[in-house]
Amino acid sequence: MGAGGRTPLNKTQTKTQQKPDPLSRVLSAKPPFTVGDIKKTIPAHCFHRSLLRSFSYVASDLTVVFLLFHLATTLFPRLPPPVKYLAWPVYWTVQGCVLTGVWVIAHECGHHAFSDHQWVDDAVGLVLHSCLLVPYFSWKYSHRRHHSNTGSLERDEVFVPKPKSKIPRFSRYLNNHTGRLLTLLVTLIFGWPLYLAFNVSGRPYDRFACHYAPSSPIFNTREKIQIWVSDIALATVAYGLYRAAMAKGVMWLVCVYGVPLLIVNGFLVTITYLQHTHPALPHYDNSEWEWLRGALATVDRDYGVLNKVFHHITDTHVVHHLFSTMPHYYAVEATKAVRPLLGEYYRVDKTPFYVAMWREATECLYVEEDDEKKGGVFWYKNKY
Repeated sequence: MGAGGRTPLNKTQTKTQQKPDPLSRVLSAKPPFTVGDIKKTIPAHCFHRSLLRSFSYVASDLTVVFLLFHLATTLFPRLPPPVKYLAWPVYWTVQGCVLTGVWVIAHECGHHAFSDHQWVDDAVGLVLHSCLLVPYFSWKYSHRRHHSNTGSLERDEVFVPKPKSKIPRFSRYLNNHTGRLLTLLVTLIFGWPLYLAFNVSGRPYDRFACHYAPSSPIFNTREKIQIWVSDIALATVAYGLYRAAMAKGVMWLVCVYGVPLLIVNGFLVTITYLQHTHPALPHYDNSEWEWLRGALATVDRDYGVLNKVFHHITDTHVVHHLFSTMPHYYAVEATKAVRPLLGEYYRVDKTPFYVAMWREATECLYVEEDDEKKGGVFWYKNKY
């Protein structure tokens, strides 16, 4: 089982596997290999977590963050107005990208991919995510359930597509250039806080679901205390921001912190949306869903130089879903190792992310079974 991934490939096969049509559907049938087969293709060292190396990424990212903050607060006030007005957007963009990388490191902590010590991972993740106004433990648990149920129409936690029959009637009136642009803007600006506060785009529950509420149906009884810890940490950070605003002014806080945070939130939505929304990806109902098939129902994207800034959460997401405790600094190597075995079960799309965002918003409106082949496998469609 899985031997096809270890047999020699001729040049034609290799070329086909390396450059498939990114819009052609991935294979959705039960794979002829197991998770164990996939793991055997990856060098053993890729699963080793180094506390020192992980902290080196924290140190390098935070060094850049504080350097940018220092330039913005000491140099920018002395710049002449025309230059100052150009400098601030550059700061917002660069700082937002670097802070997205910090967010990704905290995401590693939530997966226990930062170190061999769970308490270290949780301590680092709690501090970093709280400073970015993310409820660390709340997100950790809901995100873990996303990884446990990826691709399931009934149990996945985020960006769960709706079947055609459940699409709201008003969506038809947004299916045009203006409506699509408005929807994307609202999603990028408000999508992340709306998901945390109201579970928008998340799994439907039988009662109100919220990442800030310990009694939310997202969490079980054993997790409630840690949800309170997340809330207390957020309240502490919020109080610190309030004190900063009182001391320096609201506009100062918006410029040095608020706008970069909006960019972080926009990237989080973009990255997550594009990882799980693609014309080539299937979704499954309970009759067909299996963990491995669901884990493979995601796509690697290419963000150019931002791949490195974002610690490769963008271009190695398939292997991340297969082995979420693997540290990010080995994910590129692991992706290269598994691709021959995965073959047409693997999809990478190098379309620029801003082009892909518009394309997916146009093509992926709902999911439906193929007319000629019913059976629990759903694909994105856009024809009303």
